[in-house]
Amino acid sequence: MPTRILPAVGDADAVRSVTTLLSQLPDAEPLVPVVDSTQLVDTLARLAAESVDELPEVVVVHERIGPVPALELIREVALRFPAVGVILVTTDAGPGLFAAAMDSGARGLVALPLSYEELAGRVQAVAAWSVGVRRHLGHGADVFSGVGGTVVTVSGAKGGVGTTLTAVQIALASQASGRGTALVDMDLQSGDIAAYVDVQFRRSVADLAGITDISPRVLADAVFRHDTGLALLLAPAEGERGEEVTDRAARQIVSALRSRYETVVIDCGAQTTGASAAAVEMADTALLVTTPDVIAVRGAKRVVRMWDRLQIRKAEETTVVVNRHSRSTEIQPSLIRKITGTALAGTSVPANFKELQSAVDAGRVHELDAKSQVRQALWALAGELGLVKAQAGTQKHGRLRGDRRRKDGAG
Repeated sequence: MPTRILPAVGDADAVRSVTTLLSQLPDAEPLVPVVDSTQLVDTLARLAAESVDELPEVVVVHERIGPVPALELIREVALRFPAVGVILVTTDAGPGLFAAAMDSGARGLVALPLSYEELAGRVQAVAAWSVGVRRHLGHGADVFSGVGGTVVTVSGAKGGVGTTLTAVQIALASQASGRGTALVDMDLQSGDIAAYVDVQFRRSVADLAGITDISPRVLADAVFRHDTGLALLLAPAEGERGEEVTDRAARQIVSALRSRYETVVIDCGAQTTGASAAAVEMADTALLVTTPDVIAVRGAKRVVRMWDRLQIRKAEETTVVVNRHSRSTEIQPSLIRKITGTALAGTSVPANFKELQSAVDAGRVHELDAKSQVRQALWALAGELGLVKAQAGTQKHGRLRGDRRRKDGAG
């Protein structure tokens, strides 16, 4: 198989020199040169959108490329397209620049004026590295194209109904049963998952928003591995960065996660944004958490109607979870189902905040006592949804699940 090489050279004379030499290399397939940094990134993004397999194995960056300096450009290419090997062509082949180029993500450096032997050796080595990376990641486009795992979104009828606690606990139940589980905070401006499970991590879901090709390595860099085994993809610490996560970005992120984990639980908060709407639309199960009071139930009805109007999800494809349930409350789950027109989870979560308060205040809800009635109910809910392996054989991933995988985002 020929090695595809994309030259990024701004100077006309240098273009001729580089392309002439590249065309002489054995098993080489030089592509049409790009003349500046913007054209390079756009070309790679376009190829990656078609298929990761369409990307060249090697990119040759000339030191006089512009307008973005060569080292900055190499850093961006290495981050966004990690299976592409970059070679820097430069007049300065000293150890200082060599170290800087390697730190930026380059896989090699070739000195000017070019020599056939040096360029051929470096291209061969970098191409072999690129092929090895793609094989390790799952062979290019196949990395994220599989059907993948189960996606469950958890949304709130309004703030304060227990959305995040529900998301955290069903994710913990899934992970504890042996299913690789990712927990995503898509409450982009006010997400609290990090506070609930006592972690501080500088990367967030916003760091994936601008990346076209979310490779396993890029995804792993953005995910925090919690002590419980959960893979956490957190909301940005700066709420304004939530605007970077568009509905298109959310679809790419959810598809990437679905292909790497058996279960993906997404906390969508109580506000419907483009990103959370995309996640709800793609979900196998969309949970809507409410409490049995007039304000929250009205909120649940409002959310369900809005999702239906916007063609995000039909009412009957949404599952309401009643939190803080008590037999003494006037509004019972059956009435909530009638008011909202939704499906109703068979498991209701009892009203017992006293057993939660210390764990919530300490940010250690993952250490909630196994005897806790709230924990037991939420873990039973996870079993009802088919997220617990012990029940997967009989429930076929849960009676409430429904087939929501769509061509526009679920692979």
